[in-house]
Amino acid sequence: MTRFVVDSGVVLHLAGEEIEVTAKHELLAPTLLRSQTLSALHEAVHRGELAPDVARERLRRIGAMPIRLLGDAVLRRRAWEIAEQLGWAETYDAEYVALTQLQADAFVTLDAKLARRVKGIVATANLDALRKR
Repeated sequence: MTRFVVDSGVVLHLAGEEIEVTAKHELLAPTLLRSQTLSALHEAVHRGELAPDVARERLRRIGAMPIRLLGDAVLRRRAWEIAEQLGWAETYDAEYVALTQLQADAFVTLDAKLARRVKGIVATANLDALRKR
């Protein structure tokens, strides 16, 4: 079993495209994933990009995804250290990186800039690695 940390962009994409992840993988994310996906969908509704019922259905799909959410003190401490090391003011992305370092095989993000910034710090994988075949 491969353990992947997935960020909010990946989870929103999986929900929006109704992509199933193979059971051979375990998905992990920091607890902030809940707030990030909720906010992103609400913002899309507010901008008129998504109908409210579509956004709520995507939230339902996200809630049904087998993603193990973690956010203990060790993770937060490591995220702080990573943000310091990389010169990041915010710790949001650092939580994903820290979780990958602590518990996963690779980090999956659709954010190409973030993937470049964490090169050599954690292994990354693309969305295709998650797909059910």
